[in-house]
Amino acid sequence: MKLILGVLLLSAAGSANADIPLVNAICPGNIEVHADEGGPIYINGKETKLKKFSETHFEGKGGGVTVSLMVRPDGSAEVSYTGKGGANGVCEQMEED
Repeated sequence: MKLILGVLLLSAAGSANADIPLVNAICPGNIEVHADEGGPIYINGKETKLKKFSETHFEGKGGGVTVSLMVRPDGSAEVSYTGKGGANGVCEQMEED
């Protein structure tokens, strides 16, 4: 029982420190997503209305597009979007120079 409690506490401690990482991504339809470390999230250069669902799940909305950003346990991000007319997909992260 103590082992399970210890694992749960360690898992919670790791995720409690999660925040928005630095992200640069391109989504289908030439939608550019950028997030500074700690936020905010930008869509095509415009700051979005940011909503925090949990320590690892954030959404940015603007211009008819919703960007969903999930922070993985290793600190990397997964970015997806939903656009006008039900368009949606996974965004491809760009490599930093």
